[in-house]
Amino acid sequence: MANANLDIDLLRSFAAVADSGSFTAAAELVARTQSAVSVQIKRLEEILGHKVFERTSRSLALTGAGEMLLGYARRIIELNDESVRRVARPSVAG
Repeated sequence: MANANLDIDLLRSFAAVADSGSFTAAAELVARTQSAVSVQIKRLEEILGHKVFERTSRSLALTGAGEMLLGYARRIIELNDESVRRVARPSVAG
């Protein structure tokens, strides 16, 4: 498989769904519609070639691949956010 890039927005939505346990609640957290979050998760699964959630009409659970990805997703999001904060920080003048 060729190297693929994981989009930060996809990872944020994935982590939000995993943390909230709901596509609807996750949509509020990431300021998107529930259908947009569903599309993002589908896209993430297409990139990875694995399902990240097992869904039924009553429950939502991480798959083995989803559990593995969640730790990486949190680290990637944190590194992204830290780098943006550090680089975008206004320089001190005095």
